[in-house]
Amino acid sequence: MTPNPVSSGVTEGKALFPLYTITFIGTLGFGIILTFLIFLVTDFGGNALIYGLLVSTYPAFQLIGAPILGKWSDIYGRKKILLLSQIGTMVAWFIFLVALFLPITSLISIKSDLLGMFTVTLPLLVLFFARALDGITGGNVSVANAYLADVTPEKERNKNFGRMSVASNLGYVAGPALAGILGVTIYGELIPVSAAFLISVAGTIIVIILLPETRTCSIKEYPKTGIRKILGQEHKECYQVEGAQKISLKEIFMLDYIPFMLALYFLIFLGFNVYYTAFPVFAVDVLKWNPAQLGIYFSIISAMMAFVQGPILGKLAKIYPESILIIAGCFVLGLQFILIATGNLLMIYLAGVFFAFGNGIMWPSILSMLSKFAGTVYQGSVQGFAMSGGSLASIIGLLGGGLLYTQLKASSFLIAGAIIYLVFLLSFRLIKAEKSRMNKNDWDLN
Repeated sequence: MTPNPVSSGVTEGKALFPLYTITFIGTLGFGIILTFLIFLVTDFGGNALIYGLLVSTYPAFQLIGAPILGKWSDIYGRKKILLLSQIGTMVAWFIFLVALFLPITSLISIKSDLLGMFTVTLPLLVLFFARALDGITGGNVSVANAYLADVTPEKERNKNFGRMSVASNLGYVAGPALAGILGVTIYGELIPVSAAFLISVAGTIIVIILLPETRTCSIKEYPKTGIRKILGQEHKECYQVEGAQKISLKEIFMLDYIPFMLALYFLIFLGFNVYYTAFPVFAVDVLKWNPAQLGIYFSIISAMMAFVQGPILGKLAKIYPESILIIAGCFVLGLQFILIATGNLLMIYLAGVFFAFGNGIMWPSILSMLSKFAGTVYQGSVQGFAMSGGSLASIIGLLGGGLLYTQLKASSFLIAGAIIYLVFLLSFRLIKAEKSRMNKNDWDLN
């Protein structure tokens, strides 16, 4: 297999606009279904436990699929694997739609003091299969992150990862709102699920038509001194992509600072998913919110986060290094868990502001630093393993969050906060890592 040079026709703007659009479409489709998934599960015979298992099915299978797709993207190209992932999502939503037309045939009935009472029905099993298929082909996030790193200069990555997070959050803003509009018809969940399917079709078409392919080599800009002032750029040696086929988790852990970044990635996902499981139960149990109020709360947070990750992060990234943004973001983010634990409604709304600002500056900076430490050759593989770690943390957090809330109630948010503050303390090491990497780059240039 011969090395593939960077296509000179791939410009950053041409590549990133469809990438942002795909990211928006992906979260829009899931945002639509998220608002009434618990009610759909209940109608098909499930209970809260079954809902938790269904939600965790996607990250469980993503844990398997993400590193494989990430590695394949290093070998065969990002576009091909993004297309594979989009097709998997499209087929999964079609199967999800089919489940709505199946008879509610009882297969197994369970009545237990520990597990509660529920019935496993035919459409419920089909929903599990649909989420599993979407998960096993769900490497689109890790491959999209690698794609962005391919086409973006390092100094622009924080800003562009922020923009991609904006696109993602806008999907979560628009999705619940669109679901509310579509779900009030006499057709119930049928119209919103059909919309999610059609949106996934649109995403697949965008990948095919608009998204350029990237390659495994890059052209690196150098300071224009001496002969380089005349040439303006220097071609990096093309990497033999056959080596990418042999990358393993052990080899990934041998890369500088990658194990540390993956540990932070895991802990952040763990803290978030404890929160995402416990808070909806808390909102219904303590705050007495209905689904509309809960959806509005999350939509407002997502809208604020989109603003933070856009103009605010763009300005801060020019002033402060990414390590400082991660540290500051974690500190602010941890405060929101403490405020929620008070149970005071005003403090809970204030917590939403802290959530939007803290996560808004922290998460794109984490993604940017991870991509820089991953380098050019193993970008897709590292992103895939990172997503697998996030999926594992999601499974633990989603299942553990419900159990923690059952035992500790609002105090469970303090555990989520403690996890984020652990990330805060560990992140001070990133200051040294960032300086070390900058010094190494300066040495390479000389």
